[in-house]
Amino acid sequence: MKSNHINYDYLKSFDRIDKIIDGSDNSFEEVDSIPLRDKLSYNNGFYVNCSAIFVDIRKSSQLTNVHLRPKLAKLYRVFISEVVATMNGNALCAEINIIGDCVSGIFNTPYRQNIDGVLSTAAQIASLIDVINCKFSKKGIEQIEVGIGISYGRALMIKAGYNGSGINDIVWVGDVVNESSKLCDASDDNQIVVSKTFYDNLNDENQELFKYDYFEKVYYNKIHDVDMNNWYKENCKQENSWF
Repeated sequence: MKSNHINYDYLKSFDRIDKIIDGSDNSFEEVDSIPLRDKLSYNNGFYVNCSAIFVDIRKSSQLTNVHLRPKLAKLYRVFISEVVATMNGNALCAEINIIGDCVSGIFNTPYRQNIDGVLSTAAQIASLIDVINCKFSKKGIEQIEVGIGISYGRALMIKAGYNGSGINDIVWVGDVVNESSKLCDASDDNQIVVSKTFYDNLNDENQELFKYDYFEKVYYNKIHDVDMNNWYKENCKQENSWF
């Protein structure tokens, strides 16, 4: 959000700090599903079980050595816009955040079958990257490799920002967010890496898609959307493709 200039008053700042610290601990509720944004204030919060997907470009710092800014801008715009579109296409998606070359999504998963729906979105993203690379190669743009991490667990949903300025955002705090970020870091070559808890809640058919890493204690594999993969096979004739 764009800055809204207000002269900084350190005495008012110190007063705000005290009010936040002295706020009631009983204003943070346990809920079954992610509530609407308008239920949040600067004084409350909600504990909720949810799923998180993190997607980022591997070795992105090296891209600046390959491309000048026009192509680099196109690369990032394509990646971010279409990963956001994919996550947003899942009705369970509650929040999407963009931080640099990372796109993350928080998904409302109160029921076990919802977990499989989140995996389907991740599979679409993996297939999307194949198609993006196909189109990049035809335009002389460097192909990208991404990491995809997914976790399920408990998070605290709060509204944070500068009260009265109009500058605020929803912040998700908890192991589910941290874990999915770490799983994303552990992923490469467009693989999907999921936590044990996320894996345990998948149906049997989807569990069979994964391999287990005994060292990292995570489940991983290349998993793709069937329809998108068929389009890729028909329209992208590339050597050394994964199929």
